[in-house]
Amino acid sequence: MKVLISGASVAGPVLAYWLHRYGFEPTVVERTPAMRHGLGGHAVDLFGSAAEVTRRMGRWDAIEAARTRLDAMTIERFGKPPVEVDLSRMYAGISDSHVEILRGELTKVLYDATRDRTEYLFGDSIAALDDDGNGVDVTFDSGTERRFDLVIGADGLHSNVRRLTFGPEEPLRRFLGGYLAVFSMPDVFDTGNRTLAHLSVGALVGVYGVRQTGQTRAGFFFRSPELRYDYHDRAEQKALLHKRFRNYGWKVPQLLEHLDAAEDFYFDGIAQITLDHWQSGRIGLVGDAGFCPGPAVGGGTSLAVVTAYILAGELAAARSDLPSGLKNYERMIRPLVHRSLGIGPKLMATIIPGTPLALRLMPWAAATLPKLPTSVQRFIWTQNSVGKAFTSVQLPDYSDLVHLTQP
Repeated sequence: MKVLISGASVAGPVLAYWLHRYGFEPTVVERTPAMRHGLGGHAVDLFGSAAEVTRRMGRWDAIEAARTRLDAMTIERFGKPPVEVDLSRMYAGISDSHVEILRGELTKVLYDATRDRTEYLFGDSIAALDDDGNGVDVTFDSGTERRFDLVIGADGLHSNVRRLTFGPEEPLRRFLGGYLAVFSMPDVFDTGNRTLAHLSVGALVGVYGVRQTGQTRAGFFFRSPELRYDYHDRAEQKALLHKRFRNYGWKVPQLLEHLDAAEDFYFDGIAQITLDHWQSGRIGLVGDAGFCPGPAVGGGTSLAVVTAYILAGELAAARSDLPSGLKNYERMIRPLVHRSLGIGPKLMATIIPGTPLALRLMPWAAATLPKLPTSVQRFIWTQNSVGKAFTSVQLPDYSDLVHLTQP
């Protein structure tokens, strides 16, 4: 069985790994000319069941070794004294199976787990799909034409496969009222293993150290009506960020001095994808391509890992009827996806204070939680929306489907 996967970030390599284990022949096509790994991207989290998937892949030790190791945070506000937060105790209170890792580091670990067993096509993309019921004829931007038994879109919030199969993004996109920007710069503030954050009504600005490079990662969250811009045009996006924060104060003027030179700049709206279904014939979607819960606010990385694992297992279980495998996958993940889509709107109110009251409460809560006993912290964690979503998942055991010839 030949499966084409569009996207080589998180869901794509996880899916490719497990498909190979079950005896499929995965091919991953990626628009960028080379693997986007290294130390770029913002910090992401793996929670509970997602961490367990990487353990089953034999990659947990590598992921833990690459974790950010940020152990403290200072929260500042205009006219208020700084608030210190013990991040190491906060993370310990979440779970033994939680890790914060730079997205680029995670993609490298996942790519390394698949590169010798998966065909990767870099610098190309899908131009057209023709599903005739027995297979999918694929035309690539390069002009190459190939046929696959199945095509899966794992190509993110602005998915090309979703557009070709389910139509334009606009009607499927639910904007949550904010934007996120991240880029790397020299560590002019000597952050080390600390995070420096500044809160105001409608905005959060932060910088945190990247121990592997000695640099700093700058992050901007801000509330805004929906903006119109070309999401491929970085210069336009940088201009938007300059305009929004040019009079902000704090350390922002120094941050903006390094914005234009940043090569790993990321900017996007905090939005969700709300499809009623994630499969059509022999074409399916996984991760942000199908059900993005909101960048940085919805546990999208963990959701991508878990759903890719389940998709591979259900396809293996339905090997002779792949469309039925897609339908079974959709049925199994629907409760988790719906819980995850409920996280973003709630977390937005915490990350980006919308009122003076929220601005007062957020630093107090962040400083108080790590001081509680670990057992109390874990109880609180399992009661909030993120904890409920990823600690309540019982991962299926597909070990009996592993192809006997695979190592």
